Amino acid sequence: MDGTALVIDDEEEGCDVLAMALQAEGLKTRTMTSAREALALLAREPFDVVMTDVLMAEMDGLEVCSRVAGIQPNVPVVIVTGQNNLDTAIGAMRAGAYDFLTKPIDVKLLGLVLARALQHRQLSAEVKHLRAKIEAASMPPGMIGSSPALARVLDTIARIADSDATVLVEGETGTGKELIARRIHDTSARKGGPFVSINCAAVPPNLLESELFGHARGAFTDAKTARVGLFVKASGGSLFLDEVGEMPLDMQVKLLRALQERKVRPVGSNEEISFDSRIIAATNRDLDEEVYQKRFREDLYYRINVVRISLPPLRERAGDVLQLAQYFLGRHAARNGQQPLELSTQAAEKLMLYRWPGNVRELENCIECAVAFARYERIMIDDLPERIRGYRVDKFAVEANDLSEVVTLDRLERTYIERVLSLLGGNKSRAAQVLGIDRRTLYRRTERWAAEQNTTNVSDLTLPPEAAAASADRP
Repeated sequence: MDGTALVIDDEEEGCDVLAMALQAEGLKTRTMTSAREALALLAREPFDVVMTDVLMAEMDGLEVCSRVAGIQPNVPVVIVTGQNNLDTAIGAMRAGAYDFLTKPIDVKLLGLVLARALQHRQLSAEVKHLRAKIEAASMPPGMIGSSPALARVLDTIARIADSDATVLVEGETGTGKELIARRIHDTSARKGGPFVSINCAAVPPNLLESELFGHARGAFTDAKTARVGLFVKASGGSLFLDEVGEMPLDMQVKLLRALQERKVRPVGSNEEISFDSRIIAATNRDLDEEVYQKRFREDLYYRINVVRISLPPLRERAGDVLQLAQYFLGRHAARNGQQPLELSTQAAEKLMLYRWPGNVRELENCIECAVAFARYERIMIDDLPERIRGYRVDKFAVEANDLSEVVTLDRLERTYIERVLSLLGGNKSRAAQVLGIDRRTLYRRTERWAAEQNTTNVSDLTLPPEAAAASADRP
């Protein structure tokens, strides 16, 4: 039989006897006379079976058995004892032992026990592997989690799914906006129809109109045949306009007319075609600010913002990080043909500490990297990317023990607002809500600070220090 066994006995003679018996069965063996050192080794290296003596000075075999279950749960433990009584057997089973043998060891019985133990381990691994593959195939990662923030999103989807109201999904890059759009479609009365999506930022502006509305034959040089646009293709289903905030202003006018009339005019055609598709738009931009800055049409904004879903960033779903990580571990291990992996406590702590600016997409990339580097059945800290391993919490605090160190209220306010904006990915509308101030007030302050910064930079470049000081003294 194939496999690697760890033998634990505080007497070298006992280790040698067991090792020889195991090697005779074809197993590779490692022997340890210290239970604590053996457990430390088990945390670093994978084993297929553990055999431990019961009576040891440092730690008895029953405690070893319990601790093995916490380090490598699928590894069967066989306890060796010199006492063939019912109490010993019951104690071994309660500690989680797979089986127990009495001294002197019957070689034939040892072979049978080892064969069953290794088969048990293999079957457990296969079941776990299949479960992970099934879960990976059926569960969308954006829906995984139990945080209140995600629960609110799912509740909103459930309430509006059967409506044909236009939906605007807001969220930072990597939060899973398309998954939310698909969830809306799949739970609606339109789920039998097509789900058509387009990334408005990925299509050149001169081709976007043709993609959305279609074109007639001969409409332009390469238009050798007529083409149906995505609005019409999505009839009976849903059309997902991803990154709608990137759409050029002239195209926004045409999109607004199509949404109002529920008709499109293909490029190069004089005829209009009706469509029946539900519109779901998404953006990683703050459209309130885009409207304020005249980069997005206000009338189009109100047309697509009938139902608004704000998808929370992963840093606001801290309780979901480990659930998502475990899901991605199963999915990427299954893709690589590996057995499902688990997170070590230390690695889990690092994942919880990190801020995840790239959100769920960054977490998946991190786990994919860790699976590629993993050497054992657990993801260790060394398997995580450097940016995760070396991350430190950036705490904001204002402390001063000297009057000369005290900052002005304006400086304190600016520092705090900049920190909140940083945590919210620059979203000024959400920052205004968190800060409890009007959105336009926040815009004015940030614009003033930017103007002051530019003025300071110009002064520093055009005036020598003496001239700048003299200028500051003049009224």
